[in-house]
Amino acid sequence: MTDNCPIITVDGPSGSGKGTISQLLATDLGFHYLDSGALYRLLALAAQRHKVLFDNVAGLSVLAAHMDITFEMNPEGGQPTVFLESEDVSTAIRNEDIGESASIVAAIPEVREALLQRQQAFARKPGLVADGRDMGTVVFADAELKIFLTASPDTRAKRRHKQLIGKGESDSLAALIDWVKQRDARDGSRSVSPLRPADDALLLDSTSLSIAEVFAQLRQEVKDRLSI
Repeated sequence: MTDNCPIITVDGPSGSGKGTISQLLATDLGFHYLDSGALYRLLALAAQRHKVLFDNVAGLSVLAAHMDITFEMNPEGGQPTVFLESEDVSTAIRNEDIGESASIVAAIPEVREALLQRQQAFARKPGLVADGRDMGTVVFADAELKIFLTASPDTRAKRRHKQLIGKGESDSLAALIDWVKQRDARDGSRSVSPLRPADDALLLDSTSLSIAEVFAQLRQEVKDRLSI
């Protein structure tokens, strides 16, 4: 707990449903919400626009520490509106290429260090739900409730495939399964803040569960553990 601010972390691989679940929990509890992945996506987009190459570690670190970003929460829940240098980039940062670039810059230790305090600043009353890949292990290691949400690679790829079709985009399911496995390998093997459950995290496999079922289980955990 930070200054009497309860913190719930939800970590997990891409496609596990952690973003959706985190938003549902934050809305239900009236807590603030941190989508840490959005910060790395914002950095990837900012680097692209300012022509900072991904091998320019010093340049990326400076950009990470000084990006002009704003998050406006949706009072009805769902993704916040994200601004980069006063421009709404909520859609732009969800581009597949930006997501892939974000995974690359997220593996740079200096970048993660530059963004650490920016992430921790989201912890304020009445509470915070933070989703990402190292929320419970690094950024909020003293959080009251740590959740690690996962699902099989095939299930996560199918979920992503459905999302792409819904947006009018397409990719082969086989290619997406390969992409998920490659992303898992990269996130899990990086030298700093690799993707793994915190020692005291609650593990939940959502492969055969609906979003409603996952939410119900985790909401009960919040009630039992935090009395909220």
